[in-house]
Amino acid sequence: MKITRLTTFKVPPRWLFLRIDTDAGLSGWGEPVVEGRARTVAAAVDELSEYLIGKDPRHVEDHWNVLYRGGFYRGGPVLMSAIAGIDQALWDIKGKDLGRPIYDLLGGPVRERIRVYSWVGGDRPADTARAAKDAVAHGFTAVKMNATEELQYVDTHAKVDRVIANVQAIRDAVGADIGIGLDFHGRVHKPMAKVLMRELAPFRLMFIEEPVRSEYLEAIPELAAMASAPIALGERLYSRYDFKRVLQTGGVDILQPDPSHAGGITETRKIASMAAAWDVALALHCPLGPIALAACLQLDAVCHNAFIQEQSVGIHYNTSNDLLDYVVDRGVFAYADGYVSMPKGPGLGVEVNEDYVAERAKVGHDWRNPVWRHDDGSVAEW
Repeated sequence: MKITRLTTFKVPPRWLFLRIDTDAGLSGWGEPVVEGRARTVAAAVDELSEYLIGKDPRHVEDHWNVLYRGGFYRGGPVLMSAIAGIDQALWDIKGKDLGRPIYDLLGGPVRERIRVYSWVGGDRPADTARAAKDAVAHGFTAVKMNATEELQYVDTHAKVDRVIANVQAIRDAVGADIGIGLDFHGRVHKPMAKVLMRELAPFRLMFIEEPVRSEYLEAIPELAAMASAPIALGERLYSRYDFKRVLQTGGVDILQPDPSHAGGITETRKIASMAAAWDVALALHCPLGPIALAACLQLDAVCHNAFIQEQSVGIHYNTSNDLLDYVVDRGVFAYADGYVSMPKGPGLGVEVNEDYVAERAKVGHDWRNPVWRHDDGSVAEW
């Protein structure tokens, strides 16, 4: 079997799909994207395809090593996301060729389903209590929200009070047993993170995500010492070498690699194993499309330390298309009682609606994250 073609599809709302075709009639799908830089990643996939054409797609590990090690410059969001989508598609082909889910090729499942959470509140957290109540009514047992709007290095207690009021409203609306994840989204600098950590102690949060950006790892142990909830981090890290520094620094309780950014299934499995060796949990990042979610579930099935899965049904980014629009069987992700079951089909376990993908690729997208500014005119973290 030989690879004959790699084709990318830029589809709404902000995704990039990849199909790898072979001379045996088998095709595999991946989701290589950096949100807001889809065209750049598509160009990287095109460059990497020069090596892959004519190769046997089943040599997944060797292809990963060549794509990563074969270039003098390596790592970073663009290259690792391009490799990630290719890796997903190669695993998809391998599973389809053998007639088995990818998790069977990785040692077999350790679980049948995994807990999921629902996003509430949007970029600027608003009406979070109502949205959380609706999520619980739809069967979710956990929600996540952005904690705050932009914050200066040192900001007002009025902004802190708004964060606390939002979390209190959710807790009042859904009760004590629903998990609440609070995403600082890298918008909070260390001085204000210390304030928020103390103020949030009474709410029994499920986790606090990205209390500071990953560039400031040295601040995490100090913040962890005053946190009353586990600290999660990792969506903006791209390889086992990035995560090695996280684990060595300490203070992080939950790793959040994204299999569409962190080198695909091959690399993310290794990151998950590293985390397990440090007794650190896994919660894969995935605010993306159905192919990315399917890749996450293949990993969740085999990673004992995975405890919850992000997914994008109803997320505030999905205004023009939602998660299930691009799959033939909308029931392939079987949500029930706050969990989603592992797909049972071969490869990634999802059948992509190729005609609809081609139709929506004609529309495409040019999604960009907003650029925020503080009241003084300086640029703010989004």
